[in-house]
Amino acid sequence: MPPAFDTQGIGRLLSQTRASHHVLRHRAHAAYGLGVDGNIVADNDTNTFPLLGLLPPQYPEWLGDRSFHESHGVRFAYVGGEMARGIASVELVCALAHVGTLGFFGAAGLSLAVLEKNLVRLRDTLDPKELPWGANLIHTVGAPDLEERTVDLYLQYGVRRMSASAFMALSPAVVRYACQGLRRASDGRIERTHHVFAKISRPEVARHFLQPPPIALLEALKAGGKITADEATLAAQLPIAEDITVEADSGGHTDNRPLSALFPTIAALRDAMVAKYSYPRPIRVGAAGGIGTPEAVAAAFALGAAYVLVGSVHQCAVESGLSADGKSMLAEAGIADVAMTAAADMFEAGVKVQVLKRGTLMAARGNKLYQFYRRYESLEAIPDNERAQLERDLFRAPLTDIWRQTEAFFSEHEPEQLVRATRDPKHRMALVFRWYLGLSSRWPLQGDATRRTDYQIWCGPAMGAFNTWVRESFLAPLSNRSVHQMALNLLEGAAAITRAHQLRSLGVPVPASAFVYRPTPLAL
Repeated sequence: MPPAFDTQGIGRLLSQTRASHHVLRHRAHAAYGLGVDGNIVADNDTNTFPLLGLLPPQYPEWLGDRSFHESHGVRFAYVGGEMARGIASVELVCALAHVGTLGFFGAAGLSLAVLEKNLVRLRDTLDPKELPWGANLIHTVGAPDLEERTVDLYLQYGVRRMSASAFMALSPAVVRYACQGLRRASDGRIERTHHVFAKISRPEVARHFLQPPPIALLEALKAGGKITADEATLAAQLPIAEDITVEADSGGHTDNRPLSALFPTIAALRDAMVAKYSYPRPIRVGAAGGIGTPEAVAAAFALGAAYVLVGSVHQCAVESGLSADGKSMLAEAGIADVAMTAAADMFEAGVKVQVLKRGTLMAARGNKLYQFYRRYESLEAIPDNERAQLERDLFRAPLTDIWRQTEAFFSEHEPEQLVRATRDPKHRMALVFRWYLGLSSRWPLQGDATRRTDYQIWCGPAMGAFNTWVRESFLAPLSNRSVHQMALNLLEGAAAITRAHQLRSLGVPVPASAFVYRPTPLAL
């Protein structure tokens, strides 16, 4: 194929990302151009073009940090996030593993019995094939025992990778998981059995995971027989996590920070911690939040991300645990069709989550409940007209009935909450309001059409960007959105866009069309 010196011809050659690209200069008018393959010769023949640069083939496998591939046994530096309540399902995690990526099962919000069944399925499906997978541990405010029992299951069933999310500080459960199995190899290296992925959005939280565990905490775990003396000694020489996931403007829990500002801040902190503690190997920083297009994936890698994590976009995948009704709502979302609302798990602290706004009233209703919580001291203090509206529109039952259901739930799962509620009527009101906030995230999983206007679907702007990208492509129909096609197309597109950036930085007049990748059916 002859070289090209015009933007249209350059665009055609750029589509061949798996070819070597030669940056050339035209002898007659000194314009920069592009050649594919060809031969490099030493003579000054007028039929040849001076060679200014050479780029080898660009493969999606080369994106990200090689140590991530090697540490976790993946083909691509791509992670599927742990959407809660099993939305990141066994099927989704397995599909990601089989395509050479890493998926985390969405354990948050599931009972321990349900979690255990899913861990068995994952272990029995993926471990015999030596394919990587993980599960998440979400911080449970006021219920540290739940974290401990979850980690017990992870250790029992050989979960090698755990994504720790929503933590503001280290908990004993996280440290125990990270420390158990630490050993020194014959060559002197410290080897891990368990890998913590710390999902963070603030430097002060990242610092906890970038440092060795506090000595007092290690001593307490050792004294309690949770870790050995050797494990405590080795843990003091390592950070808690060697994979830090920087979570920008994401669905669910988020601080709405832009990745371009947050990522360099965390990367600089990582560099400082590595220098301070002289760690024997690098700490990887990955990017999450707002990633739903090839452009976003390429931008994350350009920032220096060791890996990318795609979360809420995977909710519309065929393998997702979300109902067909919920997926259809996500497929209609635009980038502005999201809103912040009160979080069920951290309601009294005023924490918010980002959810889908289009087609549902849940965001506004959740915020209204928090306004009532701030305004009134108890359920009885709510004016009769306001109370009647809540019972009619949100709860669809008298608040006394809702309290009985709430009481039954917490008596089984967190009885200490009821003890506090008997003393504090405002806390009792919060528990009742959490009934709505908690169930609103279950209704879209069940596809309960009677509660469609109350669906709480965790979603960020990336969903709308994804929908715009796949419009009028084979990925537009929900039935075609298998997670492996979504992942492969995001990665293939990112590789193509990365190559376009590389050539433009060398002076080649790259056309704007080279920075656009259209989805196409792909196979490994």
